[in-house]
Amino acid sequence: MISAYLPSGSSGDERQQAKYRFLDRFGPWIDALMHEHKTTGREFVICGDWNIAHKEIDLKNWKSNQKNSGFLPEERAWMTKLLDSNAPGGGMVDVYRQLQPTATDACYTWWSNRGQAYANNVGWRLDYHLATPALAQLARTEAIYKGQKFSDHAPITIGYDLAL
Repeated sequence: MISAYLPSGSSGDERQQAKYRFLDRFGPWIDALMHEHKTTGREFVICGDWNIAHKEIDLKNWKSNQKNSGFLPEERAWMTKLLDSNAPGGGMVDVYRQLQPTATDACYTWWSNRGQAYANNVGWRLDYHLATPALAQLARTEAIYKGQKFSDHAPITIGYDLAL
């Protein structure tokens, strides 16, 4: 299990460029993990705040956010490559989407502190469990905990049918 916190680029162009540099370095690292997985069978999951809403159903106001960090075409394409089983180093599985392929409003894990975003559920799905295919097949349950607000993010948990 790998816990990740990817940078946000929302505070300006300099931060967005830093985010792209991070993605340019993190992508090959994940490629190497996937190569190891394919040669050894070692399963893994990377979970945490990816600061990318992958698809239109992953945020409330996708049309008005197409030019905003977290939903830029380049960021989304980077994540698509991770999930593309035909791409070198690709083939990871978005476990939440595997379990909830059409969830919209219930899928959000982040809300801006501005306005009434949380109260009105104007959110984004920025937090993910990306797993190797065989591990993803062991996923049985998902939950996004909104019972108590700890931060601007809500924790996401996945229950795996896995003996340790």
